[in-house]
Amino acid sequence: MKPDSAKPLVIAHRGASGYLPEHTLPAKALAYGMGADYLEQDIVVSRDDHLVVIHDIHLESVCDVADRFADRAREDGRWYARDFDLAELKSLRVYERMSDDGSAAAFPRRFPYKTGAFNFSTLREEIELTQGLNRSTGRNVGIYPEIKSPAWHHQEGVDVASLLLAELKEFGYSKSSDAVFVQCFDARELRRVREELGCKMKLVQLVAENSWHESDTDYDRLKTVAGLAEVAEYADGLGPWIGQLYTLAEIDGQPISTGYVRHAHAAGLQVHPFTFRADALGPGFENYAEMVRWFTETLKIDGLFTDFTDLTVAALAEK
Repeated sequence: MKPDSAKPLVIAHRGASGYLPEHTLPAKALAYGMGADYLEQDIVVSRDDHLVVIHDIHLESVCDVADRFADRAREDGRWYARDFDLAELKSLRVYERMSDDGSAAAFPRRFPYKTGAFNFSTLREEIELTQGLNRSTGRNVGIYPEIKSPAWHHQEGVDVASLLLAELKEFGYSKSSDAVFVQCFDARELRRVREELGCKMKLVQLVAENSWHESDTDYDRLKTVAGLAEVAEYADGLGPWIGQLYTLAEIDGQPISTGYVRHAHAAGLQVHPFTFRADALGPGFENYAEMVRWFTETLKIDGLFTDFTDLTVAALAEK
């Protein structure tokens, strides 16, 4: 756990996704310029085994794949990144994430829906951008890749974790002191990364709700003291959903801690919750700066995932 006096890490959630389509190189460059400490990458694998930065194993929510490749959907009616070669993925037009029903943008006030010239990028391209900017600016901004749906990838015949570790090593990321965190929702896979694959880099166990069906991990177990002790056996940090960290007082509706951060710190784990959005405030907060400061000053989180790097940096500077 980093010292209480250290500034919380600002982790650009899918880049500057509050302003530009998520996981595009322009979104990452903007987040870098806004002062992010880490840039996040969600990793999926193409048919020709390239590591591509896309939030989901499915494509249709963030690009024109349904129009371009109408006949390539699987029986469930969805288009999977694993069914496309990198060149095909690169040919797709990426845009703002659509709503669940596909009728409009998920966040209507963000970048205009289905406009602009954006494309998917590879992990290699993202690292080259980040390291290039580090060289030209003199900063040391890190990367924060997530191993997406590892059990599903295994079923598809590909070991996404092994591919990721190999590519990270190629770019000089291999030690705990390197500016990289590797995250995953799947506890079994993350333990495998540490114990079987011998990863020395910092690992973060993401914590969902069981109802989200992110993996077969029992997230209720991870919310207990015993569960946190188990996480500390293989991970360095915890990435919980912000709704797991606080509740509202019955008397006045003010936010109060659930104690989860305190228990995680007691287990020796850093805490990097997700996701802080200025256009989707958590219940109990009147404005974004108030929300950021409450989590960092009252709960003393060690970092946070945000769609709005600039507003987060400004809120922390006001401390």
